Amino acid sequence: MKSTVPRYRENIYSRDAILNPYPHYAELRELGPVVWLPRHRAYAVSRYADCKTVLLDDDTFVSGHGVALNPVANRLGRGTTLNSDGDDHALKRSVLAHRLTPRALRTMTSAVEDKAEQVVERALARTVVDGVDDVATALPMSIVPDLVGWPVDGRDDLLRWAGATFDSLGPINRQSVTAAKAAAEMLAYSKRVVRERSVLPGSMGDDVLKAADDNTIAPSQCPALMIDYLGPSLDTTIGAISGALHLFATHPDQWHAVRENPALIPNAINEVVRFESPIRAFSRRAVTDVEIDGTFVPAGTRVLVIYASANRDPREWDRPDSFDITRDAAKQLGFGSGAHGCAGQGLARLEAKSILTVLARRVERIELAGTPTRAINNIIHRFEQLPLRLVAAEGKEQ
Repeated sequence: MKSTVPRYRENIYSRDAILNPYPHYAELRELGPVVWLPRHRAYAVSRYADCKTVLLDDDTFVSGHGVALNPVANRLGRGTTLNSDGDDHALKRSVLAHRLTPRALRTMTSAVEDKAEQVVERALARTVVDGVDDVATALPMSIVPDLVGWPVDGRDDLLRWAGATFDSLGPINRQSVTAAKAAAEMLAYSKRVVRERSVLPGSMGDDVLKAADDNTIAPSQCPALMIDYLGPSLDTTIGAISGALHLFATHPDQWHAVRENPALIPNAINEVVRFESPIRAFSRRAVTDVEIDGTFVPAGTRVLVIYASANRDPREWDRPDSFDITRDAAKQLGFGSGAHGCAGQGLARLEAKSILTVLARRVERIELAGTPTRAINNIIHRFEQLPLRLVAAEGKEQ
């Protein structure tokens, strides 16, 4: 490693840093385009332009060696779409891609909107709700497990498993060590599902099994592919929706603007994802010597792409720490970019748009009803609890 690369010795995965990462990101951006993290044995890129450069160069910065900061998770993650490159990655995505096209999502729109209506109806019947459990979680959990085809008797642990799958991708620390056991449980259950062929008929899981039957993929790849879209389609969407609820509760003027003009909702979702960035960071491995913005990075080293920092980079965004639903936030990196851009982002947008559209019609004000708490997770940035009071619009029933 060349001595000219600045170092940042703080632990960006400490409990305090997970709860309040933004001062760390600001320091990383100021230190330079590439910063060595001695605690994690990785180079960090934290500026928007550099993050995008790395994400778009998937020949140099590969995912096939894993995207975690610890070897255990990278070993467990072999065979997933997230941990693959090139033709292998394209093949794995193709097995399920038809389920997530704009045309396929249009066929789901009415059902998602109906479920969003039901979620809000139940929430309005209560004086105080938990924005995480009662709203942000309720909608994806009513849609995603059925879409993936996960057996009904295996859903009680889904949220715990999904969160642990992400948590395990951090460095070796208390969270990742604890999470590794739960992530292994999820994979073991998925292997049982594949072995027993207990997926719901006509589901994504059904597509995976048929692809193996047709020799499109190896049977051994089925368990990992079964969970490929499950965890990401739950935790990240929950993070985005709960983040939106908190932001609108603390920025009532922005909620008023949404209610006055619901056409702002798609752009508001981009701004929520930019501001909240449900995924903090993933790593890549440099397979050749390379320069990033003039800084030498040697082959074989880990490069940590900090999406959440890129989305607050003042070099790219005017007033980056201000929440403004009228800004053009379409270029945010919260869903990634390039070949590994989030395959399920269309569904996440549909769910977020549906719930916000119903809320905008039926809820005049979203108010905090207590002190929110953040989840402690190496990768996912979201609330654990979000006590809210939903004040019904005049003429709407409670």
